[in-house]
Amino acid sequence: MSFLPFAVAAWLFVIGLWGVVSSRNLVRAVLSLTVVQSATYLVLLGIGYRSGGKAPIVADIPTSSKLVDPVVQVLVLTDVVIEATITALLLALVVQAHKRFGSVDPADLRVLRD
Repeated sequence: MSFLPFAVAAWLFVIGLWGVVSSRNLVRAVLSLTVVQSATYLVLLGIGYRSGGKAPIVADIPTSSKLVDPVVQVLVLTDVVIEATITALLLALVVQAHKRFGSVDPADLRVLRD
C-alpha cells in the first residue's frame, strides 16, 4: 500500500480548505469545496486499490485472482454524483445571492445578520 495517494489527498484537502477560508468570492469558495471533495476520491481509491488486482468482473478470471474492491469504486461514483448535486445547489444559491445583493463577495452579505 502506497502512501502517495493519501499524501496527495491531504495536500488537496489543505489547498481546498485554504481556498474556502481565504476566498473573497462565493464562486471561488464553491470551487474550493470541490477541490476538498476530490480529496475524498483519492482517499477512497487509495483504500480500495490492490497492487496487481484485476477489475471486479468475475465471469472470465479464476476465483483465486486478486480483485480490486468494487464497493470502493461504487462509493467514489456515488461521491461524484453527490458532489455534482451539491455544487449545482451551491452555485444556484450564489446566483440568487448575486441577484439579490448584486455581489458575490461574502462581506457584502453581512446585511443578512441584521
